[in-house]
Amino acid sequence: MIVITLLHPSKSAPVQSWVFESETEITLGRGSQNDVVLYSAVVSRRHAKLQQIDAIAEQDYSRDEGESWEIVNFGANGTYVDSNVLTKERESIAVYDGTIVRLGETGPKIRIRIGAVDPSTLGKVVRRRSPTSANSGSPPEKSRSTFLRAKADPKPPDSTTNVE
Repeated sequence: MIVITLLHPSKSAPVQSWVFESETEITLGRGSQNDVVLYSAVVSRRHAKLQQIDAIAEQDYSRDEGESWEIVNFGANGTYVDSNVLTKERESIAVYDGTIVRLGETGPKIRIRIGAVDPSTLGKVVRRRSPTSANSGSPPEKSRSTFLRAKADPKPPDSTTNVE
């Protein structure tokens, strides 16, 4: 399991989280096709990708601590991982439980948690996938973005009503 948590810009407190139970690849960016959608001027449409290293057949990485993940930069404004800056396209670096990533020099910060996580530390969970819901035949939850959309009025005003 991997959890991605958007952090408050000044307090580093969790704002909301995305929980992924079985995915081996997770995309982050401003575009609506991403698994994690972050609306910010410095975030590219397809900014970065988290991928499970064990799922990459052509590379041979091994760690004793369960799942291994890396982040791959696609963003023009770079991806900042702890003290490392990824500025080249497709440049990657390993990430570990607790790694803090910033998308762009002044963009949003996210914390990556790998493995079991205390739900009280997640903030609002806005998207959740699991192997059981994927097989249930129901479509995945669509709420991916970091803002709420206003509901449209379900029916237009009646044109026969006189308003004086």
